[in-house]
Amino acid sequence: MSYTAINPYNGEKVNEFENVTDQQLELLLDEAQRFYEQAQKTTVKSRTEFLAALADEFENNAEKYARILTTNMGKLLKEARQEVAKTVAFARYYAENGLQLLQPQAYTNLQSGQAQVEFSGTGIVLAVEPWNFPYAQVMRVVAPNFILGNPVLLKHASIVPEAAQAFQEACDNAGLPLGAFTNVFADYAQVDRIIADPRVQGVALTGSEGAGRKIAASAGQHLTKSTLELGGTDVFIVLADVDVAHAAKDAAQARLSNAGQVCTAAKRYIVASEIYPEFLAALKQEFAKYQLGDPLDEQTTLAPLSSKVAQQHLQQQVKEAIAGGAEVLFGDPSPLTGPGAGFTPLILSGMEATNPLYEEEFFGPVGQIYQADSDDEIVAIANNSRHGLGGAIYSNDVERAKKIASRIETGQVAINRILSSQAQVPFGGVKDSGYGRELSEWGIYEFANIKPVIY
Repeated sequence: MSYTAINPYNGEKVNEFENVTDQQLELLLDEAQRFYEQAQKTTVKSRTEFLAALADEFENNAEKYARILTTNMGKLLKEARQEVAKTVAFARYYAENGLQLLQPQAYTNLQSGQAQVEFSGTGIVLAVEPWNFPYAQVMRVVAPNFILGNPVLLKHASIVPEAAQAFQEACDNAGLPLGAFTNVFADYAQVDRIIADPRVQGVALTGSEGAGRKIAASAGQHLTKSTLELGGTDVFIVLADVDVAHAAKDAAQARLSNAGQVCTAAKRYIVASEIYPEFLAALKQEFAKYQLGDPLDEQTTLAPLSSKVAQQHLQQQVKEAIAGGAEVLFGDPSPLTGPGAGFTPLILSGMEATNPLYEEEFFGPVGQIYQADSDDEIVAIANNSRHGLGGAIYSNDVERAKKIASRIETGQVAINRILSSQAQVPFGGVKDSGYGRELSEWGIYEFANIKPVIY
């Protein structure tokens, strides 16, 4: 596996890194284990102070960290700054709440005696993380586990090695103890070796379904707990009573932010039949406002995809979808040429269940649109998917929207807002979108030893 950063806007190589050797990997595991053993003897409060310093490091050097995201995976510079800010927010949440979240809990209503439930670390956690949010995704694992005293080894996506190194640099600059966080440029065989190590007690993966199945199988073989946050075919539901212009603006942003490379992006629009023509016209107008350009240019509104491989994969998906009966309502599906990884935004209709791409995630600026005559039909379309990660519902009747949200088989639903992760709210999916939760108190307990002491 080659860890190489290539600027997806112009195709130029930025940097390349060598893989870790087996001998180096063993030393890194030893360092992580030493941190774990020492952390069980130190206070949670001391770790909250380190984590606050890590938040400060990212916040005080936001521009430096943001530009690395742009040159490694093509994120718009303004979106890169937003990711750095979210990374800071995740760290601050656990720095400010970690101590309280790990306080022992009393259980007094027992048939015999009473109990105190304690929370502690379990050991090394391997984080296998994606390229689409190179800092925020990592912090979602690092922050809660650091508070617990669990060291984290990071195996990052091979196309964002500078971002992986930058996270390591941030931890070092913040003074985190040796072994608390370690970036490892490991190959697939070494990943399996890490999972097999008895000192490793958890594996957290965010990525593709294929990667999730492999990691889960390896973790299961060694009875190592895993959490998976995989893909999604999230719905963006628009009821007939909405402000169409506002809903269309949010709908376009929810699909095209980060060049559409978001697990919880709005991938399937389900629109009430009464307003379908009006909404489609407004949506087309909004899509037209997104124009490809240099992501370092503050005026650019649409970033390239993360790589030529991603571009070619999405082109093939669109080709197969059209061959299977889908119709292009907006955009030109002709492949873009040149060294960059740009992709023209598209809106597809006619994606019937018989289409070979019906169940697949389009990880890029390609939206699908459906119309429905009733709430029951909306729910049926939404749930006719093997995925269940997120979704959004727009309606002036919030109670009606909440009832629909409760019926949708998914991990989270936003009402009258674009779905976005927040530190205070658990994040994760159901069905083929994975299992386990990140963020909030649920995220800190995933790899904790939840131990009752009964007396």
